[in-house]
Amino acid sequence: MEVLASLLQGFSVALTPGNLLFCAMGVVAGTFVGILPGIGTAATLAILLPFTFGMEPIPALIMMAGIYYGAMYGGSTTSILVNIPGETSSVVTCFDGYQMARQGRAGAALGIAAIASFIAGTLSVVALMAVAVPLSSFGLRFGPPEYAVLMVLALAMVGLIGGKSLAKALAMATLGVVVSTVGLDLVTGVERLTFDFLQLMDGIEFVILVMGLFAVAEVLLSIGEQSGGEVFRSPKRFRDLLPTWTDMKVSTLPIFRGSVVGFIIGVLPGTGPSIASFMTYGVERRLAREPQRFGRGAIEGVAGPEASNNAAATGALVPLLSLGIPGSGAAALILGGMIITGVRPGPFLFRDQPELVWGLIASMYIGNVLLLILNLPMVPLFASLLRVPYYVIYPVILILAVIGVYSLHETVFDLWLLFAFGVAGYFLRKLDFPAAPAVLGVVLGPLIETSLRQSLAISHGSWSIFVTRPISAVFVVALAAVFAVPALRYIKARAVATRPAS
Repeated sequence: MEVLASLLQGFSVALTPGNLLFCAMGVVAGTFVGILPGIGTAATLAILLPFTFGMEPIPALIMMAGIYYGAMYGGSTTSILVNIPGETSSVVTCFDGYQMARQGRAGAALGIAAIASFIAGTLSVVALMAVAVPLSSFGLRFGPPEYAVLMVLALAMVGLIGGKSLAKALAMATLGVVVSTVGLDLVTGVERLTFDFLQLMDGIEFVILVMGLFAVAEVLLSIGEQSGGEVFRSPKRFRDLLPTWTDMKVSTLPIFRGSVVGFIIGVLPGTGPSIASFMTYGVERRLAREPQRFGRGAIEGVAGPEASNNAAATGALVPLLSLGIPGSGAAALILGGMIITGVRPGPFLFRDQPELVWGLIASMYIGNVLLLILNLPMVPLFASLLRVPYYVIYPVILILAVIGVYSLHETVFDLWLLFAFGVAGYFLRKLDFPAAPAVLGVVLGPLIETSLRQSLAISHGSWSIFVTRPISAVFVVALAAVFAVPALRYIKARAVATRPAS
């Protein structure tokens, strides 16, 4: 009852005309800036954060939160329509969302992304309200060994998202990890795989890799396949622009599972929506009755990850509000904004400033409703863009990719890298090497390396630290199971193949 009374107090704060206006402004601005490829949630917050300077703490935080989860919504649009992830957590949406668009089901993909984001956002706010302090305490029990094994476990899921060949998937994951090591070693200062290029000292930007492997490679592939007309099959009826009841039925459990996985992963500092969406995709593919549908337009492959990355975004606010620890880069920017407005997050925030905290939580319920109202009517408009002929839309895709990459450092070298990854992606796709494992390897490579170094430093070089700590040991067992299942299936298949015919 105390929580309900606090929430009602929060709604009385959030529903004032001024705060409601700032909530609406935040979600609209976050959505439309988040749609821009390569920008991402953190960059969107950085761009729009100055607009909150000088404001009172409550409206400023409500607007920042609106920008935050609005940008998470917006990232899926270009992933589905043109195979360009709006941010890293939207990479997984490309796998099936773009294939649905090619089959004339862009509206259904966009619709289920909006609905999944709304449900996950709402459920994760409920979880934030109910278990903020206990989950934050649990998150503090995660040290470098737990993170190291968790990241390896996430990378091991590559077999679940890697297509037909496990060997090719592992090869691409290894390639991604190698790419993630390019640049200066932060501990020793030694150059790694820079080939004396000064531009590679800081490593390879994730945006360049993703846009090359997905956007540019897709254009090169499609140019060879298309001879004229439209890029995609266009829906003929209005009702084809939205998810069907069958789509909703199939997506219900993936949405709820994605919400749970995303929120739990989001609570852990240093993980974030990207890892949550990859892990959810792997879980859904493992649980699917027809896993071969994934990567070919399975709507569950859109619903689960979209729910997961939005739930993770809210989960990252748990350690931020309860302990003052940002769970992601975007949450760190919100922390900076809170400090600027004079708010000090931490264990006493709920006690000392209940109007601010509960007003913020209530505004997130309202913001999720506003985002659903904003996004669903836009589905027919976005889907209609796919009627544009390929000779118009492909140059637009390339222009967006070039602008997104050039805006990073404003160097031509980045553009050469973009097209190099594009050509590499083209040949890899021709040879049936999946791009997803490489992306996951790039995301997890630095995290694994950092956590592994810290773990071995703590244990003075002893690898036993990974099995003597309870949480880490559980992850090790799960990791062993992930590798054991495919091995047992292979042994069983070999036994059946070599069995003499009766």
